[in-house]
Amino acid sequence: MARSARRCFLFVPGDDERKIEKAAGLAVDAVIFDLEDAVAPSRKEDARRATRAALERLPYAAEERVVRINPVSTSLADDDLDAIVPARPDAVFLPKVESAEEVRAVSTRLLEAERANGWEERSIRLLALIESARGVIEAAAIAAADERLDALAFGAEDFTSDIGAIRTTEGAEIATAHGTVVLAAAAYGRQAIDTPFVDLHDMQGLEAATAHARNLGYSGKLAIHPRQVSVIEGVFTPDAETVAEARALIEAFEAHEERGSGVFAHLGKMVDMPMVRAARKVLERAQAAERREDAL
Repeated sequence: MARSARRCFLFVPGDDERKIEKAAGLAVDAVIFDLEDAVAPSRKEDARRATRAALERLPYAAEERVVRINPVSTSLADDDLDAIVPARPDAVFLPKVESAEEVRAVSTRLLEAERANGWEERSIRLLALIESARGVIEAAAIAAADERLDALAFGAEDFTSDIGAIRTTEGAEIATAHGTVVLAAAAYGRQAIDTPFVDLHDMQGLEAATAHARNLGYSGKLAIHPRQVSVIEGVFTPDAETVAEARALIEAFEAHEERGSGVFAHLGKMVDMPMVRAARKVLERAQAAERREDAL
């Protein structure tokens, strides 16, 4: 089962011990140790050693410790898994995924490790990053590939480069792919995690982009700097007014249900099951965020 609060995933370069140490104390839902894009080819082995050491010895405020390995299509991925799986990360993040077979191959490797070590099966979760035209086309198959898979994430920068588009603030060039990934995730009960916002100084832009992703159906967002965390988590945490409205709608629905009523009016609006389901999701997000805060 997916972790309850995944509003924000913070990337940390896997070979930067200073940043790894700093990330241990950050109140973020999930930390991603990056062995891929953030690490130069000559530093891959250093990153594996530093990441494994952090997983084994550092207590993290983050609920979830995730490792992004190199693409499954490369030999680097096998070396990454050999190095970090013995330290039992909470999840493995697969980049540049273009087929269901890639997901299943890693899931099989993890199952073998879980059985060999006497760990609970499927206790190490998987997340798949969709960041190419082929990945978007195969998004539904990837989402359906394996029950170990918790989430699909979208990578806009690599996707834009792959299709030869120009990245814009408005985002028209990614609209189709952006929607396809969230639809595929929803169709198979996976979480959808939004692309990073690359301008580290534009907090207003970050907030607007995060709100847009939330409104599309994304449940969280990737972050590339600690200063982005509070903005992202704030957007994905329902405010008190929204929670109160959702609770009032659910209470009204339950009262009408007891009386055998179907569709009913609440605050001047007709209420049916889609609105009730949406209200329940608001309460679920709020409760997940509250549990996370209580755990810190």
